[in-house]
Amino acid sequence: MSEGLSQQDVAALLNDVSAPEAAAGRLGSKVAEGSLTEAERQVAEQVLRAMLDGAAIQVRKVLSETLKDSQYLPHDIAVALANDVESVAIPVLQFSKVLSDEDLIAVVRSGTPSKQIAIAGRAEVSTAVAGELIQTDNNLAVATLVGNPGAKLDEALIDQAATRFGSDERVNQQLSQRPNLPLSVAERLVHFTVESLRAYIGKRTDMPEAVITQIVMKTREQVTVDLRSAHFPAEEAIELVQHLHAAKRLTPSLILRALCVGDISLFEAAMSQLAGIAVHNARLLIHDAGQLGFKSLYDRTGMPQNYFPAFRIATQVAHETALDGSEYDRERYRRQMIERILTQFEEMGAEDLDYLLIRLEDPNPEPPVRYGHVGA
Repeated sequence: MSEGLSQQDVAALLNDVSAPEAAAGRLGSKVAEGSLTEAERQVAEQVLRAMLDGAAIQVRKVLSETLKDSQYLPHDIAVALANDVESVAIPVLQFSKVLSDEDLIAVVRSGTPSKQIAIAGRAEVSTAVAGELIQTDNNLAVATLVGNPGAKLDEALIDQAATRFGSDERVNQQLSQRPNLPLSVAERLVHFTVESLRAYIGKRTDMPEAVITQIVMKTREQVTVDLRSAHFPAEEAIELVQHLHAAKRLTPSLILRALCVGDISLFEAAMSQLAGIAVHNARLLIHDAGQLGFKSLYDRTGMPQNYFPAFRIATQVAHETALDGSEYDRERYRRQMIERILTQFEEMGAEDLDYLLIRLEDPNPEPPVRYGHVGA
C-alpha cells in the first residue's frame, strides 16, 4: 500500500493550486487503489476537484496518469479530465472505463484530433462511438479505429469507413488487414488502390490516357477476380455482383475473367443481375443443354454481342472441365479454359486473354501493352 497523505499534504493541496506533483501522485494513488475510508475518500475527492479548478497542468497530468485505469475514479472527475487539455485528457480517454459512451461521443464531437485518436485506440470501442469517429474528418483516428481489434465494427460501419476514407493509404492498409472483411469492402479498397496507381502512372510517365485506363481496368478486374476466387465463399458472389453493378464496375470483361478462372458462382450471379431475373432461373438457362437458353439469357443482359462467342465457348468448357480440389487445380482450369477460348479465336490473332478482351472491345486495336517497368 502506498504512503498515506499527511496533514501537510492535504493542507498544501487544498490551499495551493500549484501543489507539488509528488503530493498529487500520492493523492491519486490512494484514490486509485480504493483503500480509503468513506471520510478519507470524500476529502480526497474534494481535493481532486479543487485541483482541477486551477492546479498546474503538470499536476493534472500526474493525476490523469495515476487515475487513468482506476475503477474508483469519480465519474465527474473523469469527465473533467477528459475535457482538459490534450496532455491531461489523453490517458483517461484511452484507458478509463469510468467514461460512458455518451461521454466519449461528446469528446469526439467537440474534441481535438489527438483526443479522437486516443478514443479510437481504446481497448474496447462500441459501435456507437465507432460510428461517431467515422463521421469525423480525422483520417488518423479512423485508421486507428479500423486497425483496432477491440473496436466493434459491424459491416455497415466498415462499409462507411471504406466509403469515406478508403482512398487514404493508412485507412486502406488497416482495413485490408481486418479479419472477416466483407467482399464488397475489399473490392472497394482494390478500386481505391488501383486509382492511386492511375494517379502515380499519370504523374511519372507520358503514357496516353487510353493506355493508362487499359492498365488500370486490367489490374482492377484481375485483382478483384483473384481476390474473390481465392479468399471468399461462393455464397458472397451475389453481394459482390450487386456492389459492382451499383458502382458501374460489373463489366463484360470482368465477368469473362471470372468465368475463365472457374468462378461459376460469380458468373451466374452477374448474369442474373444484368438480366434482372432470379439466380436460380439464370443458372438453369446457363446450363441448358440446348443452345436457346444461354443465348436468350445473354441477349437479356444487354452485354455486347461481340463478346457472346467467347462466353459461349467458356461456358461449354466450364461444363466439360471441373475443379478437382487438388493442388493448383484453379491454375490448371484457368489455363485450359483460356487455351480453348483462344483456339476458337485464332483468326483474331489473340495472344492471351487480355489481348482477346481488347480485341473484343476494339476490332482494330494497337498491339497489346506489355506491363513492365514504369519509368521514373
